[in-house]
Amino acid sequence: MTVDDRFARDYRETRADQSLGTRNEIITGPVSDWATDFSHLEPEWAADPYPIQDDLRQRCPIAHTGRFGGGWLPTRYEDVAAIAYDTEHFSSRAVVMSNFRPPRELAPVGGTPPISSDPPFHHDARKLLLPAFTKSAVVKREQATRTLCHSLIDAFEGRDVVDAAHDYAQYIPMRVIADMLGFPIEDAPLFREFIENTLEGVNLPPEERSARMGSLFDYLLAQIRDHVDNPRDDLTSYLIDAELYGRKLEPPHVAGTMALLLVAGIDTTWSAIGASLWHLAKTPRDRERLVAEPALLPTAMEEFLRAYAPVTMARLVREDVDWRGADMKGDDWVLLSFPAANRDPSQFERADEVVIDREVNRHAAFGLGIHRCVGSHLARMELRVALEVWLERIPDFSLHDPAAVTWSTGQVRGPRALPLRIG
Repeated sequence: MTVDDRFARDYRETRADQSLGTRNEIITGPVSDWATDFSHLEPEWAADPYPIQDDLRQRCPIAHTGRFGGGWLPTRYEDVAAIAYDTEHFSSRAVVMSNFRPPRELAPVGGTPPISSDPPFHHDARKLLLPAFTKSAVVKREQATRTLCHSLIDAFEGRDVVDAAHDYAQYIPMRVIADMLGFPIEDAPLFREFIENTLEGVNLPPEERSARMGSLFDYLLAQIRDHVDNPRDDLTSYLIDAELYGRKLEPPHVAGTMALLLVAGIDTTWSAIGASLWHLAKTPRDRERLVAEPALLPTAMEEFLRAYAPVTMARLVREDVDWRGADMKGDDWVLLSFPAANRDPSQFERADEVVIDREVNRHAAFGLGIHRCVGSHLARMELRVALEVWLERIPDFSLHDPAAVTWSTGQVRGPRALPLRIG
């Protein structure tokens, strides 16, 4: 059996196993009470979740919903942190809250290691990725990223209104991740489709969602085949050749990690860049100060990450447990809202304000616990360079039409349409 045959066989067997997960009817529509019926898919949550989170933090810090077969939403920093660190009661075998649960047999590896992995496997799977995301490795990608940002802005010539989300923010992580994985950059439209299917398509019927996810893994299998036939110096070839416990990685492990990098590595940074530009477009004093004091940008950038943290991660309750008064059942979902944690006034002074010169800022935008984002150095570099180049080239910009700004739904929140008037 060839390497290619082995990847295809093991990939199909794993996809079949994952399709056996417990399925639950999903209920969408207007929320009756956010404390007992929350839904992170509703338009008011996408548009502005912060007042809802503030209200819950005051009157019901761990909200509940019967949707998706049952789930919980802690909104205080201390609760989010405690669950993130508690691998005894909470499993990471699924991190996207959807209308079915993958079978428990997938643990401790999960479908997209290492983010879907539980201890002790998680530590070793994560360690494999660290060399690609060190500060020194990221520095080598900075000049290419800066050149890309300039070329994107060059394309704005002659326009007085641009969509900063669609025409700028999304392309930066797409190009960086495509280069890292050795994928054709002309496949970028497919990447956006994969992201939407994975993170925004959780309201689809299980069969349709499974089919759409299958298209992602079919694409990854094709890339793996190409890299087996034509090895090169990129992260895909590295994963194919990597060993764990004295043997090559299982094909589903390779494909799952590639899926994680492709989806999460693009959408989170795309959202952070877009949200930062949105804030500066609507807040002239902060924009003018950063143009005048470019050395302040790294500090301001951390505040944008705190205030507009894009990522919420899910966990599954392992077994029935009374957790701080919440009667959690086995396989209930728990949404770890890092955005809510970042606006907890017990953790941050002036938590509901964006303070671009905030000196102490131990935010949770990159997560907490063992699953803290392995790509945080890369994301910070992309965000910093994207903002540096934009502010250098376009120091004067504003929202063209605030009502035309739209935000993604689901567990990664960022602008999807961001029309800005430039010049």
